[in-house]
Amino acid sequence: MIVPMKKLTLVVMDKHRESSLKILRELGVLHLERKTVSSEYLNRLLDKKNRIDNALALLLPYVSAKKKAGNEVPAPAAIPAHRRSEDHAAEFYSADAVDAESRTDLVTHILALGEERKNFQERFAAEGRERSRIEPWGEFNPADFACLEEQGLKLYPYELSRKTYEGLKDDVKLIVLGKEKTNLYALAVGEPIPGESPFTLPECSLSELDRSMAEIQDHLAEIERQFERLPDRKALLEKEKAENESLIEFEAAVSGMEKMDTDDMESPLADGLSVSWIGGYLPAEDLGLVKRAAAEHGWAFMADDPLPDDDVPTKLKNNKLVSLIDPLTGFLEVTPGYNEVDISGWFLFFFVIFFGMIFGDAFYGALILLAGIAGVIKTAKKGVPPVLKLLLLLGFSNFVWGVLTCSWFGLEIEKLPLFLQNISLPLISNAKAAQAELAGQTALAARHRGIVQQNLMIFCFSLALLQLSIGHILAIIRVKSLKALGDIGSLAMLAGMYFIVLSLIASNEYRHIPLVMPAVYVFAGGFFLNFLFANYEGSFGRSVLESCKNFISVVLGIANVFSDIMSYIRLWAVGLAGAAIASTVDAMAGPMLGHFILFIFGIILLMFGHGLNLVLNVLSVLVHAVRLNTLEFSGHAGLTWAGHAYKPFAKK
Repeated sequence: MIVPMKKLTLVVMDKHRESSLKILRELGVLHLERKTVSSEYLNRLLDKKNRIDNALALLLPYVSAKKKAGNEVPAPAAIPAHRRSEDHAAEFYSADAVDAESRTDLVTHILALGEERKNFQERFAAEGRERSRIEPWGEFNPADFACLEEQGLKLYPYELSRKTYEGLKDDVKLIVLGKEKTNLYALAVGEPIPGESPFTLPECSLSELDRSMAEIQDHLAEIERQFERLPDRKALLEKEKAENESLIEFEAAVSGMEKMDTDDMESPLADGLSVSWIGGYLPAEDLGLVKRAAAEHGWAFMADDPLPDDDVPTKLKNNKLVSLIDPLTGFLEVTPGYNEVDISGWFLFFFVIFFGMIFGDAFYGALILLAGIAGVIKTAKKGVPPVLKLLLLLGFSNFVWGVLTCSWFGLEIEKLPLFLQNISLPLISNAKAAQAELAGQTALAARHRGIVQQNLMIFCFSLALLQLSIGHILAIIRVKSLKALGDIGSLAMLAGMYFIVLSLIASNEYRHIPLVMPAVYVFAGGFFLNFLFANYEGSFGRSVLESCKNFISVVLGIANVFSDIMSYIRLWAVGLAGAAIASTVDAMAGPMLGHFILFIFGIILLMFGHGLNLVLNVLSVLVHAVRLNTLEFSGHAGLTWAGHAYKPFAKK
């Protein structure tokens, strides 16, 4: 349910603007109007936020490594002389560093370490490239070339290809130092080689370069050791980040307050006073809190219902069951507009069904249930997160669908225990087909499989009719004019197209559905009704004219209705693909499990194959199950997800 909101304008004395905002933040009910603001102090806070984020990013790999290592913290080592630039540097590794100044210095320290590491890494890479360049020349002192030149002997080093070397004139004096397959290294005596560029001498010898690179590695190792002692400081940085973000929010609110001078106002009270005002939105049920605060602190305010064009935030208020969908919609960052309909309950209901159909395996469902139960047990004392409750619900749906369809770990049905076959639902399970095939009744088995396949398609199309019809019913309830007749027409088109699809797709040798002509009549009547009233805005004539202007789009709507219903067949197809992958993995690993030596490889193949299938199923859920709710269903309900979440100005 979308909570009704009020638009609020609050007026305070300009000299009390900050104190008033602090009180307003304590109330924690007003969602401030979004504005683009700027101030010098705000810029400094934003710069600090970036610095903290960069420091946390530098620590993240070490925090993860510490968790993998079982929370073992290396013993604090002495800080080297080149890092003792501040007397308080040691406190960065101490659990006592909790004050704001220390946290700020900690950010500076981490960023300095990161910058130092970056510089050393760049130096190491540059010197590594230089070493690769001069290594073929072996060990020599570049200064010797200058000494020899002072003694009257001029030498020019060259790296020549064999072709170039063989083409040199006889008067070129060369001392060949070494040869490779394609190149050779030589010194030209007295004069340079015409047309060839001499080798650029390095600044130091190969051994000096090796010593320099070894020193850089020592510095990098020391920096790594210092980083490894810092993961415990992550909590301090997160505290600093939270405090800074609170300051950013507050400063943005202060900067966003409009100031109004009263010098020119004709009032005996307007004696050079200045007032500031701020606007926002709050739930209607919380308006009393602001009224009491205004009376207590001398604020003036105006509260009214939002206008249709106002950018009103959306606050959803649902029961505990429906709220289980919140982790998913939060992850997807989708919010209905304030003037739209909340489909959270229906979203959850159908998403749970879609999830079970796409995963489609009782064993997978059992794994998900076990993971959810383990999470619930682990978090029971602190409070079970909604995402774990949702996981339990999804696992249960998956398990039930797998039981009903007799799908267990991708195994062939005839290999399953008889009681698992018997508890499946014959309408959508191939258990009877497997039993008939074992009895040698291949024709009967084929007939059973054909009927099951047809039933699954009909079930998918029926889900489409049910969900999309609910969408139109929701739209009809919201509309308080003749425009609702347009949605009634769309509902009739949907019902007619459903039976047309059944007649064209689901009819076969096992079942004939002779409903084509009645369905066409229903569809045509719905189309006519939708054509007349879909664009109704108070004038029947303008509605018809608008439909005539958009005649091509109206006609294309017929194809859209067909494609929306057909889109639900993906539930069966994707589930079938997942079952095929699971079955293939079992077929590949099966022979290995009966071999003593290959047994381990068979287990690894099973774990990898089914693990990959689980990942693919998760992706399929995000692509297909979410799409059916946020696109097909939402489109028929008139929902565009154009809203943004209600986020009150509150103390974090």
